[in-house]
Amino acid sequence: MSTPAIAVVTGAGSGIGRAIALALAERGDTVIAADLDVAGATATAEQGAAGRIHPMAVDVADAVQVNALRDRVNAEVGIPTILVNAAGWDRTDQFLNATPEFAQKVVAINYLGPVYMNSAFLPGMVEAGTGGRVVNVASDAGRVGSAGETIYAGAKGGVIALTKSLAREMARHQINVNCVCPGPTDTPLFQAQADKLKEALVRAIPFRRLARPDEIAAPVVFLSSDAASFITGQVISASGGLTMAG
Repeated sequence: MSTPAIAVVTGAGSGIGRAIALALAERGDTVIAADLDVAGATATAEQGAAGRIHPMAVDVADAVQVNALRDRVNAEVGIPTILVNAAGWDRTDQFLNATPEFAQKVVAINYLGPVYMNSAFLPGMVEAGTGGRVVNVASDAGRVGSAGETIYAGAKGGVIALTKSLAREMARHQINVNCVCPGPTDTPLFQAQADKLKEALVRAIPFRRLARPDEIAAPVVFLSSDAASFITGQVISASGGLTMAG
């Protein structure tokens, strides 16, 4: 929110999550940079405003670890009023090549991760009675589909539906729940893709370039602020015009 708040950001060890954590800390919030990669989260903390970012370890696909993170945050920092679910993972390949193990990993991180995080942290926001903000980071693949990312697209589509349903349930508690859908963004995950695919995606974007992580962080920061106090259940695409979904 616009006044200094406590925010939890998953996937904060690199890429979009790191940019979000840094932007919230720059605004004055106290930020828990949660990531499976503790070294990455620590590097995020070192880049941010002094003392405002606290790195903590979590595997969002593990409900036990998520609950342990909640307990640690509540005890060491306080009850968060902002939750940003930015952790994600994928590997581009055709659907017919996907193994059950791959599918389970994609769904566990990209869909069940936000489910577990919301389940862990929303009760504290509700009990505090002061409202709150949740921003789930999905993907435009979840809005329009993406060849080579079919299971990922399905998981992110689930995050979009989760966002809208949670927004309806949380409105009575003055907790806003919204979703940001990035298009191709210059992150370590994107750079791991094949060069031919990366070049094709850049050509398909009307702006003819990738998004910078800070350009995805900007709408997340807006949706977690008082300026967005009457916005809930919405999905914002940040894709340079690649997707124009209704």
